[in-house]
Amino acid sequence: MQTSQPAHKDLLYKEQTSLALENFQISGLPMPSTFIHALALLKACAAKANAEHAGLDSEIAIDIQRAAMEVAEGQHDNAFMVDVFQTGSGTSTNMNANEVIATLAGHKLGRPVHPNDHVNMGQSSNDVIPSAIHVSATIAISQELVPALQSLMSAIDAKSLVYRDTVKTGRTHLMDAMPITLGQELSGWSKQIQQAISRLVEVLPRISTLALGGTAVGTGINTHPDFAAAACQNLSQLTGLRFVPADNYFAAISSQDTAVEVSGHLNTLAVSLMKICNDLRWMNSGPLTGLGEISLQKLQAGSSIMPGKVNPVIPEAVAMVCAQVMGYHQSITIAGQSGNFQLNTMLPLIGYNLLSSLTLLTNGINALTHKAIVTMQANSQKMAKSLSMNPILVTALNNRVGYEKGALIAKAAYEQERPVVDVAAEMTDIPLDELRDLLDPKSMT
Repeated sequence: MQTSQPAHKDLLYKEQTSLALENFQISGLPMPSTFIHALALLKACAAKANAEHAGLDSEIAIDIQRAAMEVAEGQHDNAFMVDVFQTGSGTSTNMNANEVIATLAGHKLGRPVHPNDHVNMGQSSNDVIPSAIHVSATIAISQELVPALQSLMSAIDAKSLVYRDTVKTGRTHLMDAMPITLGQELSGWSKQIQQAISRLVEVLPRISTLALGGTAVGTGINTHPDFAAAACQNLSQLTGLRFVPADNYFAAISSQDTAVEVSGHLNTLAVSLMKICNDLRWMNSGPLTGLGEISLQKLQAGSSIMPGKVNPVIPEAVAMVCAQVMGYHQSITIAGQSGNFQLNTMLPLIGYNLLSSLTLLTNGINALTHKAIVTMQANSQKMAKSLSMNPILVTALNNRVGYEKGALIAKAAYEQERPVVDVAAEMTDIPLDELRDLLDPKSMT
C-alpha cells in the first residue's frame, strides 16, 4: 500500500525526488550510502570549480560545499531513498542530491539555492552518475578492499612461516598425492591474494578517470572548459586520491567498460576466496571421520539438535559472499553492454552491484582474516600419521625400482594398512636406512 509523502516544505528533497519515490516502488533498495557520499563530494568540488571559473556566486558556492560535505559525511542518509531500479541514467538520484543540497544550502544562506541552476551547474546526470560510480569505487578499493587484502595476505604469510616445516599429504582430485608442507600450501593462497591486489592497483588509474565535464552526450555543453580539471583537482585534494577528467567523454559516458573490468577483478577475487574457503572447510573436516588437518576457532554452536557440533561458519559465510559477488558480476556484465549510442542506461544497477560487491568482499575478507586464518591451528600429529601411511610415497622409488614395481608396493601398503617403508623393505633389496632417506616425506617437499 502506497504511503503518502509529507509536504515538500517539510523535506530536504523536493518535487523531483518525491515523483521518483512514487514512480519507482520496485525493490525498496536505495543506492548505497557510499555512492551517495561520493556523489556529494562531486557536488562540493563542482561548486568550488564553478565559483572559480564559471561565475557561480561565491556565497552560494560556499554554502553548497558545506551542505554537500554534510551529505558526504553521512548526516542526511535518510533523505536518499530513491530505488535502485529507476531511470537508467540515475537522474532521480542526481536530482535527489541536487534538491537536498540546495535545501540545506538555502537554509544556511537565508535565500533560495536552485537545485539545477546552482548545485547542478555545468553538470548532467549523464556525466555525474558515471563519475560517482568511479569515485565511490576508487575510494572503496583504495581505502577499504586493498587494505583488507593486505591484512589477509600478511596473516596467511605468518601462518605459512609457522608451518613451513609441517609436512602433510598433498591432494589432487581429492585423492592422496605427494607430500607438501602446510607452509607451501598456504603460500599458494598468499600468491592468489597478492595477484588480486596487483589487479586492483593496476586498474585504479582507469577507475579514477571521470566522465565529469562531458555533460549530456560528451560534448561538454553548458560547462566551462576548465570546470572538469578544476573539479577533479578539488576532489583529489579532498580525498587524497588522484582523479582526472576522461580524455574521451564519449567513451566515458556511453560505456561502463572500466566498471565491468573492476567487477571482473572482483569476480576473480571471489573465485580465489572460494577456493581458499573450501580448502579450509575440507582441512577442518571431522573431527573423527574427516581430514582433521587443522582446527578452526570454535565460534558458535553448529547445530540446533546435535550437541557439541561445531561448523566452519566463517568460511561458509565468505563462500556465500563469493557466490553473491559472482552473481553481481553477471548483472554488471549485462548492464555494461547497455550503452545505447551516447549513454549507458543501467547506471544505477552497475553502481549498486559494484559497490555491494566491494562492501561484501571487504567485510568477508576481514572476517576470514581475523576469525579463521589468524586463529587456525595445525593438527601436526594427525597429518604426520596419515602421511606415513600414504602409499603415494612410493613415487620416490620410481628411479630405483620402476613404475610397475612401485605400483605393487603401493597396493600392498594400502591393502595391508602398513607404512610404505616397511613394505618396500620386504619387496626390494634396498637397505632400510636408504629407504628411510628416500621415503622421508620432508625430502620430497
